[in-house]
Amino acid sequence: MKTAIAFLAGLTFGFGLLVSGMSSPDKVLSFLDLAGAWDPSLAFVMGGAVLTATPLFLLAKRRAQPLVGAVYDDPERLTIDRKLLIGAVLFGLGWGLAGICPGPAVVDLILAPGKTAAFMIAMVAGITFSARLRKAEA
Repeated sequence: MKTAIAFLAGLTFGFGLLVSGMSSPDKVLSFLDLAGAWDPSLAFVMGGAVLTATPLFLLAKRRAQPLVGAVYDDPERLTIDRKLLIGAVLFGLGWGLAGICPGPAVVDLILAPGKTAAFMIAMVAGITFSARLRKAEA
């Protein structure tokens, strides 16, 4: 049941990316182009997501356990440290250069595999490298 719900949530997210146009790197790059032909639509999509998710998160906080699963998957640390900042900067640089982030990349891999494959390979390499670094530190 947990896998089916996760699949349905991912499918809904992917559909939302398609409908909003946010799986298009050109749309994302237009949002980041403040000095040129700026397109604010990504801000409205993000705002809509925040407005939709906030009440659901507040409702979830009231529950002792999640609807699917035994416990909530809370982060281990809540501090803003050097690793978090470096990761955020790298993520932002990659997003700004390519116009793609992980969620839309999965959608684009299906729609335009030739354009997205290099990004996905680099993303998987980065995730693998990061996991190995964290494993070596432990």
